[in-house]
Amino acid sequence: MTTTALRAFLTDTGTVYGRCLRATLRSRTSLYFGMLQPLLFLALFGPLLTGLDLGTDGSSWQAFVPGVLVQLALLGGSYVGLGLVVDRTAGVVDRMRATPIAPAALLLGRTLRDVTQLVAQAVLLLLLGMAFGLRATVPGVLLGLLLVAALSLALSALSYGLAMNVRSTPEFAAIANTAAMPLMLLSGLLLPMSLAPGWLDGASRAIPLRYTADAVRAAFRGDYAAGAFVTGTAVTLAAAGLCLLAGTRLFRSGAEGR
Repeated sequence: MTTTALRAFLTDTGTVYGRCLRATLRSRTSLYFGMLQPLLFLALFGPLLTGLDLGTDGSSWQAFVPGVLVQLALLGGSYVGLGLVVDRTAGVVDRMRATPIAPAALLLGRTLRDVTQLVAQAVLLLLLGMAFGLRATVPGVLLGLLLVAALSLALSALSYGLAMNVRSTPEFAAIANTAAMPLMLLSGLLLPMSLAPGWLDGASRAIPLRYTADAVRAAFRGDYAAGAFVTGTAVTLAAAGLCLLAGTRLFRSGAEGR
């Protein structure tokens, strides 16, 4: 890619990002409730775990808050494609495809908006968690946020790729629901899988998100040299790369097939 082409691509990506971000900020109701939902989840469910031994180092908040962050990336990233299906139905995607904007810029601009929203939600969630008793190092929090942001970027891209290849919102929702629920339950996001029976713990080891949650928990504790952090970071980046590649190909094939 030449310098001129790269500059044009970045400009197009910024244009799409700005449009999507402005649309998000104008939707006050969805914005407020999108921010409120993870905070309510933390406030109403987290205190139930304070008296339990979760089988991890540190307080229950050091195990629970990182899991909620990964859950936020999973659920947020999985369902963003619904908005794209609506835009397709309204003809927005076709109008944007009629412009010189590259399909990759259409995809990247949207995913960057989703990451921005995730980081804003994550910061509010962390502040509430610290008020409840979460203790974490600043470098650990930043590393954890980077892992969650990478996961959100990849899952959003995959969600948009799927959205370009389904016919309706119910069809998309059915696929997303079927995939997200077992991923959330088998990843140990709410409770560490060390509490699970052997067969369930073994099954969860095939789910990459389990390693992401363990890596973020280790980062919050400051255990950067721990096997959980190193392995979790490697698995997260590898899985994110595959999801991003698959999402980009699905998005491009869906755009070219319309």
